[in-house]
Amino acid sequence: MSKPIVLTPLMRQYLAIKKKYPHTLLLFRVGDFYETFLEDAVKASKILGIVLTKRSNGSAAGVDLAGFPYHSLDLYLPKLVKAGCRVAICDQLEDPKQAKGIVQRGVTELVTPGLSFHDAVLDKKSNNYLAAIAFGKKLWGVSFLDLSTGEFFAAEGSRDYVRQLLQRFAPSEVLFNKKQQSIWDDFAQNDFAAYGIEEWVFQIDYAYDLLNTHFGTLSLKGFGMADYATAPIAAGAILYYLAETEHKETKHITAIVRLDEQQYVWLDPFTIKALELLVPQQPNGTALIDILDQTVTPMGARLLKKWLLFPLKEVSAIQKRLDTVAHFVNNPTITDLLVDTLKQIGDLERLIAKVAVGRVNPRELIALSKALAQLPPIQKALQQTSFSELAQWSIQFHDCQTLVQKIQHTIEQNPPLLTNQGGIIKQHVQDQLDRLRAMVHTGKDYLVQLQQKESQRTHIPSLKVAYNRVFGYYLEVPHAHQDKVPTDWIRKQTLSNAERYITEELKQYEENILNAAEQAQLLEQQLYQALVEETATYMLPIQQNAKLLAELDLYLSFARQACAHRYSKPIVEDSALLMLQGSRHPVIEQRLPVGTSYVPNDVCLNQTDQQIMIITGPNMAGKSALLRQVALTVLMAQIGSFVPATLAQIGLVDKLFTRVGASDNLAQGESTFMMEMTETASIMHNLSDRSLLLMDEIGRGTSTYDGMAIAWTLVEYLHNHPRYKARTLFATHYHELSSLAEELPAVKNYTVTVEEIAGKILFLHKLTPGSSAHSFGIHVAQMAGMPLRIVERATLLLQQLSTRNERKHPQKEREEDPLAHTIGKQPQEGSAYLHQLEAVLAATDIDALTPLDALLTLRDLKGMLKK
Repeated sequence: MSKPIVLTPLMRQYLAIKKKYPHTLLLFRVGDFYETFLEDAVKASKILGIVLTKRSNGSAAGVDLAGFPYHSLDLYLPKLVKAGCRVAICDQLEDPKQAKGIVQRGVTELVTPGLSFHDAVLDKKSNNYLAAIAFGKKLWGVSFLDLSTGEFFAAEGSRDYVRQLLQRFAPSEVLFNKKQQSIWDDFAQNDFAAYGIEEWVFQIDYAYDLLNTHFGTLSLKGFGMADYATAPIAAGAILYYLAETEHKETKHITAIVRLDEQQYVWLDPFTIKALELLVPQQPNGTALIDILDQTVTPMGARLLKKWLLFPLKEVSAIQKRLDTVAHFVNNPTITDLLVDTLKQIGDLERLIAKVAVGRVNPRELIALSKALAQLPPIQKALQQTSFSELAQWSIQFHDCQTLVQKIQHTIEQNPPLLTNQGGIIKQHVQDQLDRLRAMVHTGKDYLVQLQQKESQRTHIPSLKVAYNRVFGYYLEVPHAHQDKVPTDWIRKQTLSNAERYITEELKQYEENILNAAEQAQLLEQQLYQALVEETATYMLPIQQNAKLLAELDLYLSFARQACAHRYSKPIVEDSALLMLQGSRHPVIEQRLPVGTSYVPNDVCLNQTDQQIMIITGPNMAGKSALLRQVALTVLMAQIGSFVPATLAQIGLVDKLFTRVGASDNLAQGESTFMMEMTETASIMHNLSDRSLLLMDEIGRGTSTYDGMAIAWTLVEYLHNHPRYKARTLFATHYHELSSLAEELPAVKNYTVTVEEIAGKILFLHKLTPGSSAHSFGIHVAQMAGMPLRIVERATLLLQQLSTRNERKHPQKEREEDPLAHTIGKQPQEGSAYLHQLEAVLAATDIDALTPLDALLTLRDLKGMLKK
């Protein structure tokens, strides 16, 4: 019969705390180490690559154990959080020397992927959002919080809108009602790290109480959320989660911002990915943000990401941004001065958040004062500008120079990182602290004098006074002089070559010195804490300063980019015209080899005579690049940036859609073609009159005739749409589509030109009116290094197939195809099989069809025509 397990007091304490935090990895402070036990130890050892061992402590033997030094927390914590762990940090709440029995311990912070103040966990150029989602019957609510900056957002809308926001904000963690796990799983499809919380949290009354209590308000009208039903529930869930994770200091969260769908350009997840706004699709690629970002502060870099993902739809707001950038473009001297000053600011936004929650260290407080010290020269430079907007803008900065002087007068310029290391507070700040320090200093001088006095008295020339943690101060005498030791000395330790002693006089002075040192350290911490609390009273004005500095940094970044790369100020207006002259791709242009110039092109779209441009040309000619550069130019203009074109006249775009280069989604059982049809269907269901569409090689994922039929029909649908005339660039390899321009007045043909010289092709990358009848696929294969034997055989087969299969002109096929008359026209009467088609179509619920069902129905209809 096995003996019952008897737990040590330490393990009982550990298990009691672990029970309160069952779904976390508990870092348990024991002396100078953070330890993990049991299954936490196994997990931590794998993630951190540290040794897994067993605890051998009597009856507790056999318990898995893994740990690391407490001062290595910043090294190991990010690895745990990035691995998706929720980490509870359990610290010693009392001095072990003063503890009676086991040291009191408790969780001081719960770090999750979405909640952290640790610099090693955070990316200084990116926000770290925690999100919460509330599923409603019709509308869903979603909220986002960056705890490290205090930014808090809420929105409400359709399922698609909520998904768009989640893709744009890219939260590190999402909270949801765990009773609705199945809804979350169907919606998220493992795209986000998530954590389910209790159902009762998602109640409207509870959420309103939490939000009003936090903000000190009677209603949410002031935040524009009075008409929201589910968004406040999501926001309330975030506040609940903060309290549950021991984040009780939240006064830096001062407002919640409503995200109105009508304010920003529609960007679906497909478009953000295809245009490579934030992340390149290729390992060595370059995203748009990489070339736009010339900011010099972390706040500016984070704001750029927000602006890029939320382009404006209001002409006056866009124009205001463009005018500000234009002023800096035209005044390079003030631009350079402001940039040099901003470089000394640092991350003011996150520094003041740390102050507000009491997590700022002495070095960060000095950094805060140095940042605030740069405000006067910035204000002076802005006030001297001839641009009235900037002169008025400078008045919005808050003067914090009293606080700057207080910090710089109190804190050493190069203080230690931790407050318990001493040496934080300057001399002459407080008399009592100066006296205690003098006592410590003179006490050490006394020890030197004591050593000299005792050495002379005992005639022991090699006598030493030393210190260790076990005995404190002691006298050390070599064995050769042991017979000279006075009888009033007390032996404490015998070494191989010496003896160690203490005296009553030595112990008394040691006590005085240590007491003075401890009192000085305690007083320093009190003075430092008082300074932090005083700094926290400046939280709101400093947060305002940080927002203004971030905007200023971003305007300067746009201006420098415009000057460096010959960008022009776009004309953004409330019209349907999109005209670009000398347009260039902003990313490709900057990544070309030295000495290579980008070939510019002109593009013009409107809703009357050139709504749709069908673009043909071979692979590698630049069709896809042309589509993307138009989209990127529009986005750059509507975030307030100058654009890579000699002239840009942009009628406001409210929705930007792309359908380029889908990949297989094998995990969800979707092929390339299914993904293509799903994305295209989403576009067709969400069109607007000011939409801009970029369609690249639609239909290439299926057979030639099926693909051509779909592409053909899409062009007709967009042209003949009864409500919306969406401006469209339609790149295709189906050269037959060029015949559509003969009967659809707003369709125009363009081609990206090439020259064939001696059987080889030269890509000119120039867009010209007309269409191409060749794909030059074999030429491209040869350029890619295909073996010559394969190229020659492919050329022979192409000639044979071209001779054998002379295809009908697509226009003639269309005239013979009864289905063609159903698009924009009425079917002719008297046709026997048209009545059968009518019956099938009448019985079809189009809104309920999936893309695959639509294709199968189309196949059946074609089969009926062949009978």
